[in-house]
Amino acid sequence: MAALDPRQDLILDRITHRYGAMTVVDDVSLAIGGGELVALLGPSGCGKTTLLKIIAGFNRQMHGSVRIGGAAVDALPANRRRVGIVFQNYALFPHMTVAANVAYGLDVMGIGRAEKAARVAEMLALVHMEAMADRLPRQLSGGQQQRVAIARALAVRPSILLLDEPFAALDKSLRLDMQIEVKRIQRSAGTTTVLVTHDQEEALSLADRVAVLNRGRLEQFAPPSEVYDRPASLFVNTFVGAANALPGIVTGEHGGDVEVTVEGHVVRAHAPRPLTTGQKVQLCVRPESLALAEAGIAAEVEFGLPLGAAIVHELRTAGGTALKMTTPRRIGEDPMPPGTRVRLATRDLAIAHPFP
Repeated sequence: MAALDPRQDLILDRITHRYGAMTVVDDVSLAIGGGELVALLGPSGCGKTTLLKIIAGFNRQMHGSVRIGGAAVDALPANRRRVGIVFQNYALFPHMTVAANVAYGLDVMGIGRAEKAARVAEMLALVHMEAMADRLPRQLSGGQQQRVAIARALAVRPSILLLDEPFAALDKSLRLDMQIEVKRIQRSAGTTTVLVTHDQEEALSLADRVAVLNRGRLEQFAPPSEVYDRPASLFVNTFVGAANALPGIVTGEHGGDVEVTVEGHVVRAHAPRPLTTGQKVQLCVRPESLALAEAGIAAEVEFGLPLGAAIVHELRTAGGTALKMTTPRRIGEDPMPPGTRVRLATRDLAIAHPFP
């Protein structure tokens, strides 16, 4: 079998797709570098799975182009795109051993016995499943089945690896271990990978870059830290991680940022889009970015929850806005009692979005 460079670029150029009158992918463009792991993140119905099927060749987009390694693949059927897929339920053949499952795609391609045996051994070593080559899928744990599914997808030397909600069927205690393991496998194989997920933590921890989708449109495509720290839209700000949203008015500029007045208190904020003085905005502040202060937004504690190393307080401002504040918990510290009156300031730069 001729070896392919696994670090193939993937270009999605203005992809649009509809089901009847409903547009499910709306003019989405992504340039994914060779060897990169990109997460498609968004709520149910945002178009991420449809986009994955378009890359795989299961769906033919109505507009736009898909290019792998610089070559357009729009006219190629799924079985000629050399795209490996790991489904949510893994889709292992129950009557086949682990080794036979991994070899299945090689059999379909007509690979010789010696080369096939070497490739299966290589893949099983990559996913640490050599000792279980003769077991059936029913004799494996969920995490072990996932490893076999990844080995089977990589055995055919795919140009692109697609992961469709691969951790959804795993118990929470196993999920993090398998996320780390998948990242290791992907780095070792060097295969360009696209992960579909609705889990924010999963996307932020695994991906080199995250594409946030909403109602078929691309809201932001950036590294995880930028998506979290500098969200490009109000949707990204409130969907990725927790965020307090307070209504305010732009009352000035400050070194490229804006000053927003919220309930009589001025807060400095970053503005992803140009804003003008007097414009109404939604000021978004992460719960961990709020802190008690001598001066700031007046609020009253409604209740508090100790969560191990942190305390989460639910507060309400004098203007009636509900806020959450997360602070590190010291040994022996309890939440502030309900009714405690406080002042709040921002530890980090807030984000100001145009009022919807």
